[in-house]
Amino acid sequence: MTTKAPKAKTKTTKAKAKSPPKASDKVVLLSGGNPQIAKGYGDEPIQAYIAAMPGWKSELGKRIDKLVTKHVPKVHKAVKWNSPFYGVEHDLWFLSFHCFTKYVKLTFFRGSSLKPPPSGLSKYPAVRYFDIREDDELDEAQLASWIKQAAALPGEKM
Repeated sequence: MTTKAPKAKTKTTKAKAKSPPKASDKVVLLSGGNPQIAKGYGDEPIQAYIAAMPGWKSELGKRIDKLVTKHVPKVHKAVKWNSPFYGVEHDLWFLSFHCFTKYVKLTFFRGSSLKPPPSGLSKYPAVRYFDIREDDELDEAQLASWIKQAAALPGEKM
């Protein structure tokens, strides 16, 4: 009677989907202190981005995210190009923000249609910017109004 030798166990490796960084992970800050966060959809990459925003900007990111979530309950979220994006449909966006050295820039993709429109002009006529610096008094009522108005407009494909 012959017995077969047991088969050698081979280790198979499956490629794991890269999950967005957690707040505890070390995140690279790009120029101006903008967090480098992998592209991702949903709340998790947004929260990782906000947690990685340096200094006072993180608290501001939390306030912006809270306002958007409050006034646009079914909001779609994503991090693209190292910036949080907010929309009412998948891949159609109304708002984004980005960290710079001395301010956070909010981008309203159809901002020229808002009443009153944010003051920051763009080379794209429909886009308007709103910059927030550390010592600025944030008018949350005005920001909430812009968010609600922007969410009601057609989103921008990006």
